[in-house]
Amino acid sequence: MTHLTLRPVRTVMLAAVLGSCLTFSAASMAQVSVNIAIGVPPPAPMYEAIPAPRPGYVWMPGYWDWDDHYHKHAWKKGRWERERPGYVYESPRWIQSRDGWVLVPGRWDQGGSKGKGNGKGNKGKDYHCPPGHAKKGEC
Repeated sequence: MTHLTLRPVRTVMLAAVLGSCLTFSAASMAQVSVNIAIGVPPPAPMYEAIPAPRPGYVWMPGYWDWDDHYHKHAWKKGRWERERPGYVYESPRWIQSRDGWVLVPGRWDQGGSKGKGNGKGNKGKDYHCPPGHAKKGEC
């Protein structure tokens, strides 16, 4: 008789374990990013005048994104975004891989005091001034 009463308990425990595995699996899949390589290199960056500094904000320069609908690069204009204390913004950039060109998305890196910069877009030693901006004293 004890053999029959343990079977439902085992079934419930097995179902609970399988359910938690599926939950962990779904959570880990949600953190996966997909990079798609394309065969077309991005055009040269477009010049954008950096507006006057805004206290508490970081300038995110424009960049070329890939438009899947039209199968071509599309310019995304620069914009201001609220700063994140202790973080440094890293602009999106295209890298060439063996399979083609891949866009590395922009992101916030922990940088401590690196993010203070000079108020003209320079956000630390890893910051790259967009083409044409340094000549105009904007970086």
